[in-house]
Amino acid sequence: MESWEFGRMLRHRRDGVAPETVGLSTGGHRRATGLRREELAALTGISADYLTRLEQGRATSPSAQVVEALARALRLSDADRELFYRLAGLTVPGVDVVPSRISPSVQRLLDRFANTPLAVYDAAMTLLVANAPYEALLGVNAKARGIERNAIWRNLVGPGTRTVMTAAEKAAFEAGIVAELRLTAARYPADRALRRLVRELAAQSPRFASLWESDEVTPRHDPARRKVIEHPTVGRITLDCDTLVVAGDDLRVMIYTAEPGTEDAERLALAIVLGTQTLVE
Repeated sequence: MESWEFGRMLRHRRDGVAPETVGLSTGGHRRATGLRREELAALTGISADYLTRLEQGRATSPSAQVVEALARALRLSDADRELFYRLAGLTVPGVDVVPSRISPSVQRLLDRFANTPLAVYDAAMTLLVANAPYEALLGVNAKARGIERNAIWRNLVGPGTRTVMTAAEKAAFEAGIVAELRLTAARYPADRALRRLVRELAAQSPRFASLWESDEVTPRHDPARRKVIEHPTVGRITLDCDTLVVAGDDLRVMIYTAEPGTEDAERLALAIVLGTQTLVE
């Protein structure tokens, strides 16, 4: 790794990102011309101390996940992202691995829906980014690391979901997401991280292991559907959940909305206000 060059590029790009372009307030006196270290660390889910060591060339082996998160937060172009990976001593992810790159067009979608619950998942159903309203509504920790960012792990091993489902609906949902992962594994057979994910899920969840070994190959199909969310503070909220598939990048963008003027819209707004207040405290 060219640690000094990587750190220099990281510092330079951080100084060049205006806070408002990443949804941060610019109120008050700021000495930093761009993002503060603490701000970039919060955006990427790493510690400010680790970011400092990266910039100073004292941390020499950042993971691909860290480099991708930094590239995303810094709004790097494709060419700059490639250089960023190479300076980090990493191979730029190719077509044989599950894409985790959020394109500028998808990033603009995130920016424009800043007040609407929205998240982006990769083809393995691992969370790439979620905005604060999505965290507030679904109780998802967007700063979780490793396998805990995966939606299959969350539903079969972790804390579960706030979506209300009958036993039959839950069983069908679980079978569908595992079948979807099987299709993803078939599209990216050379992805070692994906194979490791499957092994870890099988080791932690007998339900996953049973479904993975079954002959079920029909993935879930709910690109647009009504969902009932059991929010711990405001109660049940009936919402439209639309899943937009970004075909070229193999991403899934999930957006939750309520019909304007309804009680559900009021409850959604309240859930977002309460949740985002808690997130910033």
